[in-house]
Amino acid sequence: MARLRSTTAARRTLIWLCVLFVALTAVLAGGVLSGKASWAPKLALDLEGGTQMILAPKVQGGGDQISAEQLNQAVEIIRQRVDGSGVAEAEISTQSGRNVVVSLPGVPDTKTRNLIQASANMEFRPVLVAAAGAAVPAESRTPKDQLPKPTAKPTNASDENWVTAALYQEFEAKNCLDPAAAAEVKEDDPAKPMVACEPGTGTKYILGPVEVPGTDIASASFGQVRGNQGQSLNQWAVNIEFNAEGTAAFKKVTERLFSLTGAQNQFAIVLDGQVISAPTTNAVIPDGKPQITGNFTEDSARVLSEQLKYGALPISFEIQSEQQISATLGAEQLRMGLLAGLIGLLLVAVYSFFQYRLLGLVTIASLVVAGGLTYLAIALLGWTENYRLSLAGVAGLIVAIGQTADSFIVYFERIRDELRDGRGLVSAVDNGWKRAKRTVLASKAVNLLAAIVLYFVAVGNVRGFAFTLGLTAVADLLVVFLFTHPVMVLLARTRFFGEGHRLSGLDPRLLGAVPLYRGAGRLRQPTEARLKVRSKNAGAAAEAVRRQTIAERKAEQQREASAVGRGTDKESN
Repeated sequence: MARLRSTTAARRTLIWLCVLFVALTAVLAGGVLSGKASWAPKLALDLEGGTQMILAPKVQGGGDQISAEQLNQAVEIIRQRVDGSGVAEAEISTQSGRNVVVSLPGVPDTKTRNLIQASANMEFRPVLVAAAGAAVPAESRTPKDQLPKPTAKPTNASDENWVTAALYQEFEAKNCLDPAAAAEVKEDDPAKPMVACEPGTGTKYILGPVEVPGTDIASASFGQVRGNQGQSLNQWAVNIEFNAEGTAAFKKVTERLFSLTGAQNQFAIVLDGQVISAPTTNAVIPDGKPQITGNFTEDSARVLSEQLKYGALPISFEIQSEQQISATLGAEQLRMGLLAGLIGLLLVAVYSFFQYRLLGLVTIASLVVAGGLTYLAIALLGWTENYRLSLAGVAGLIVAIGQTADSFIVYFERIRDELRDGRGLVSAVDNGWKRAKRTVLASKAVNLLAAIVLYFVAVGNVRGFAFTLGLTAVADLLVVFLFTHPVMVLLARTRFFGEGHRLSGLDPRLLGAVPLYRGAGRLRQPTEARLKVRSKNAGAAAEAVRRQTIAERKAEQQREASAVGRGTDKESN
């Protein structure tokens, strides 16, 4: 009965795998038919080529001087904008200390061009409402008849009459825990309220109109907080200094905010529609020199001060020249990479057939299934997330062939160990899986963790390598659990594999298996008979002994002694 349940469960698992394949294929086919996707994965700049734009900076206010620090900050903001728009594997650098060179795969759309050319938009807005960043579930959102309704015209930027029903619905639906939503760059009207996210904390806000523009910042710096006697308090802070207009405006803002409580006591510093900091107002600041304190590290204080300093001199760009560029590596390198992958796959197949006979067909089939899942995932990510496959990503796929094959080898060797202990194939598959899946899970957890760390600490094409490595680790787990194990459960019940055919790779005699004591006077083979069997399979027997741990050898000796003792008692009776 238990065996029948195992067979049914295995077939059901394979059906679910087929459903997953059909669903992914149907989604991709829908994208292809709508003209928004393609069956082939999108390629990155190094393999497909794209567009190169040379940007010349323009300083607002008529100035024409720009420092290297300001240019580097502009490059960083352009990179964040390009990455936030979903363009992968873009290359952004400076040229001659004056211009910025942006190389994008494919042809950029109008939205991407506008984001690249626009100046940074920094502004100070009062906070009206603040909440945790997750979207409120639809069934828990405020009923329409209870939504906020302005009762009068707002008298200042902190007036709650700015919050309309439509704005509050947008606020509740906003999910600032979604990286894509939190990183969204959008243009906003400085005279109207807005909904914004703070990516670092995941908090979402309803903000009032702009009260102090970023152009009123004269300078910004960071340093240690000093006490009344000049001693360091071991706390990092960011210091802002406003110009005359900003000093007057900020004094009025702090006079109002200081008297308010809760979220309305905060003012938000907004850059490109995202909140980069939302400090509270602890005093009225008449001199235009506020200091922001909190849980800053030296690095986080430096980053915020640089962002504020950049806001003091907004820079926009104009496209000086634009041209189509060919692939930096080209189709030939892609063919060579694919050829290397095929050679690796062929070597894995040869090894599998040599080591496991026809059981190697399961390895090949599992690799094919893993390859299909990975291909569909990359194609879908290219459509939905604009992910592009670079040559480094292809290298990650090639490396994954060996790592994926490792999972199958661990499982097969566990089964063979069980066969060497004298179990039948059905029992060996069940017990071998219990031991193997823990090892496979631990191995893939390490692979996935390494890929995640490499992705976040690396730059450039190395991130493509890390991404594909992590993606294939997930695909490997799905294949082992949804395909390889169920197939082995079904094969164990066939005559060819179940009876241990010599070509099956699971022949107990070739593995040097030793029969277990079965009870009722059915003993192990006498020592002479065992030696005779082992003499026919000396190589396999030696391998079996070598694989045994000290504990396994002691356990086998105890079983032999117990079996011989029971046999002697039965003969004396």
